[in-house]
Amino acid sequence: MAKAAFHKNQKVFVKPVGTWAVVEQVLPQWVKGLDEPLKVHYDVGLGREFSASELVADKSPASDDELADIDNWRVSRAKNRWNETGEVPSHPHPGTYPIIRTDEKDWGGWRVPSSEYDRDPNRIEFQARIIQAAPHLMRIAKALAQFGHNYSDEMPSELLGLSKKCHVLVRRIYETSNEVPAPAAAAE
Repeated sequence: MAKAAFHKNQKVFVKPVGTWAVVEQVLPQWVKGLDEPLKVHYDVGLGREFSASELVADKSPASDDELADIDNWRVSRAKNRWNETGEVPSHPHPGTYPIIRTDEKDWGGWRVPSSEYDRDPNRIEFQARIIQAAPHLMRIAKALAQFGHNYSDEMPSELLGLSKKCHVLVRRIYETSNEVPAPAAAAE
């Protein structure tokens, strides 16, 4: 049984040819009676199909601007199945709870179980607003960190300190290691 190691439009290095290419098609080989394909080959537009062992994924990270281009985060409301509007007058938005939509098609995002929302609805509403604003706050932090790097000699010490905190924060966001980062005193 095999699973796809690469996806369509992914940049890969083709070892037998010694060149970079883009996966044009993922070609699974199905066998009757099995839930998963027996083999998976990839068409990269070089005249033949390649197996996963002949390809290497591009490890270069996406540019910072690409990763931060997430303007469309927004708060939407979902109906709380357990509590009707009249049952929870203390909630900021009775009968609903917030969902942060991070995808253009309203698929992905952040949501909270309604039972957790019931414990402290004001706290959850506050978290939702923070998450919605996160891409914009990150752009501000990146700009301040870059400004501090470019003009460190000319900046007042208080602003330079904020710039360094922003630099540490942005670096922690873009870190891809699985290690749990130590608490950064500078970022607080």
